[in-house]
Amino acid sequence: MNIIGRVTKDAQVRTLSNSKQVVNFSVAINDSYRNKAGERVEQTTYFDCAYWLSAKVATILTKGSLVELTGRVSARAWTGNNGEAHAGLNFNTSQIKLHGSSKKSETAQTAMGINSNKTENDLPF
Repeated sequence: MNIIGRVTKDAQVRTLSNSKQVVNFSVAINDSYRNKAGERVEQTTYFDCAYWLSAKVATILTKGSLVELTGRVSARAWTGNNGEAHAGLNFNTSQIKLHGSSKKSETAQTAMGINSNKTENDLPF
């Protein structure tokens, strides 16, 4: 499955007990439609994402960055301390494409040597 959305806050890297690292971040997807009364309805869906392949990607996953993710989605449900039911969506990410970025992300990309804005002079032919 592919989703395109904006990163809601800077990604965080966690190190697990077996020394494996995971990058955790959240993505918001905005959708709009017209209801039967013709009114425009805005809807936002949030995904809690996990990326296991490289912790280095956390430097470019900054708040406001537009990303396209490939992976698989799963739902979770739990009961809060107050007894109230909650639900959420997880996205286990296998591939990340950066489409747009915040200024902080552009600085991180430059530091990592990543150029997401190629010009005609960069083409190999």
